[in-house]
Amino acid sequence: MLPIEPPAARAFDFPRGVSSTVLLVAHAADRGVPPDQVLAGSGLSAADLADSQRQVTAGQELRVVRNLLRGIDPVEYDAEGRAVGMRYHVSTFGIFGFALLSSVTMLDAVNVALRFWDLSFALALPVVVAEEGRVRISLSTDGVPSDVAAFVHGRDSAAVETVLGELLPSRPPPRFVDGVLEVGTDYLSSPLPQGDARTRAMYEGMCEELVASRRARSGVAQQVRVLITQRLGEGAPMEVVAADLGMTGRTLRRRLASEGASYRTLLEEVRESLATEMLATGRLAVEDVALRLGYAEASSFIAAFRRWTGRTPTDWQRDRG
Repeated sequence: MLPIEPPAARAFDFPRGVSSTVLLVAHAADRGVPPDQVLAGSGLSAADLADSQRQVTAGQELRVVRNLLRGIDPVEYDAEGRAVGMRYHVSTFGIFGFALLSSVTMLDAVNVALRFWDLSFALALPVVVAEEGRVRISLSTDGVPSDVAAFVHGRDSAAVETVLGELLPSRPPPRFVDGVLEVGTDYLSSPLPQGDARTRAMYEGMCEELVASRRARSGVAQQVRVLITQRLGEGAPMEVVAADLGMTGRTLRRRLASEGASYRTLLEEVRESLATEMLATGRLAVEDVALRLGYAEASSFIAAFRRWTGRTPTDWQRDRG
């Protein structure tokens, strides 16, 4: 039996980088749909897309997908998805992509992909069946809203095929046929041209660090963290974040309580984390950091920072040397 690892991801609604949304907007622009139209209702702006470190929720990406599909015959959703999926390249996936590229064999790369699927932008989840000398991979859209499932399946299937072709350019990439991609031992044992065990180990370690923090923070609380980060400039009001999630403030409060969290605690957590990141650069004045974190006055930020760390922002920076 081939040593194929079970997929680590169990749900599609993990936060994802903004690069996937950028590609959706670029595809829409090629069809003559302006960014503000395809981003409508997502809580994202064109300026947000310029921030390569920005994270978005699966719900926000689905809103962009729905806007993209507006006016398209549902019969064409799969084809439209495939057209978008061919825009996804190994380089699109950052550290995850480098871990794939530096894998020694295609089997290594497949296992890396299954291990860190939640570092991809996929909404479909892999289902893997290993048989004697063969591996069959399909993509499940269970749980994905039915109105976008065909698009999602088409996009993610085409993205997988495109990435496989780039990992091993000397061979034609396998294709999904009737929803199944089937490969044999000869293909999986193929060495990758950029494979290097040490480099792969380095990037795999980076991937493990990324997913460890994400997986430790799941559920509604994680989505709230992402949305708070996006809304900090305006103070991240709870009712606004709740509306982004399609809930009332009361419902959001109850959902967070069921996860042992509160909105105020999450807001403070995000602010503290971003405050130390901004101050560590030494490029921003305390007043600028306060403004970016949604404080009306620097004095309020300084008091909060002292509560978090026991020091003022200036003292914290000085002690860091």
